[in-house]
Amino acid sequence: MPYLVSFHLGWLIGSLLLGFCMGWISVVQRGNGTSKVTARWLAVFVAGLVAASFAHVVPGRFGYWLDLGLIMFACYLVGAAIGAWLRDRVVARSMPPA
Repeated sequence: MPYLVSFHLGWLIGSLLLGFCMGWISVVQRGNGTSKVTARWLAVFVAGLVAASFAHVVPGRFGYWLDLGLIMFACYLVGAAIGAWLRDRVVARSMPPA
């Protein structure tokens, strides 16, 4: 894993920055979003992928791609959360009091 991070550090930083930019420019939607059933299925799916990654169930090149994809996805989500949080702080601070 340290080899994966050190070898692909530029791509991971790029994924973090892309997530930050998407979190910054995204408009907050106050709609229904994803249903609870779909959210649970997605959570189970991602947990299964992470478990398969930790258990090294997928060997060779595809296992390497799985690990890299999960790390890049995690970097993207962290960047998006930071970008959205910072945008919320900046927009909330610049709005006049009601």
